[in-house]
Amino acid sequence: MDSSEQKFTIYFAGDLFDAKDLGGNLLLAEAIQKRSGGRYQIMLPQNGESEVLNRTSQSIRDADFELLYSCDIIVANFDGTDLDSGTVVEFCYAKMVDMPAVLLRTDFRNSGDATLPDGEPWNLMCSHFPRTEVLYINSMLRYHECMGETSSIAERVELFYNSLADSVINSLDKVLQNKSWLKKELALTQYQTAVTSMGGSMDKLLPMSKLEKIIAEKTAKNLFA
Repeated sequence: MDSSEQKFTIYFAGDLFDAKDLGGNLLLAEAIQKRSGGRYQIMLPQNGESEVLNRTSQSIRDADFELLYSCDIIVANFDGTDLDSGTVVEFCYAKMVDMPAVLLRTDFRNSGDATLPDGEPWNLMCSHFPRTEVLYINSMLRYHECMGETSSIAERVELFYNSLADSVINSLDKVLQNKSWLKKELALTQYQTAVTSMGGSMDKLLPMSKLEKIIAEKTAKNLFA
């Protein structure tokens, strides 16, 4: 099946610590799903964390990693003058198994190593990874553009998030055109290595049987070389 006809699950990594984070994540996720015609299904960690049994820092962490590796693509929100450390860890583990990635920055402020010729507005150690699209959106400009379209607050919010969603969808389409360095016959070993390195209860949440199923599903979507 052609990649344009496939459906993909997206792990949405980013801040989820206050009302703006939670509401913004939800609105953008819904807009991406609708604007892509259901091709991209957004998995929000914030929706599942409250259901984790025996809530501890480890059980919540492990549940998020389980969801991450069950998804096809990661969208990582790289807003802020300093990136959220949890988001960076999730992005790095996604890269360990060559998951396609979109780094989304809607923050118009410069920071990090942006002064370097090829620098970006975050620490340089988070840049230059393969199979990764970087998407910059000046959210203030987009917001004011939407303000000029309508005086209705509800319509303004819808226009704003639809605009963001269209840009994300375009980047998702682009990153899927990038070939994987991970060969399908080596994918299971690579995933096992990543899971083992996480420790905790990951070997129970992602045993061999589940990893085999995940690899089979991703192979059917041509996500490996």
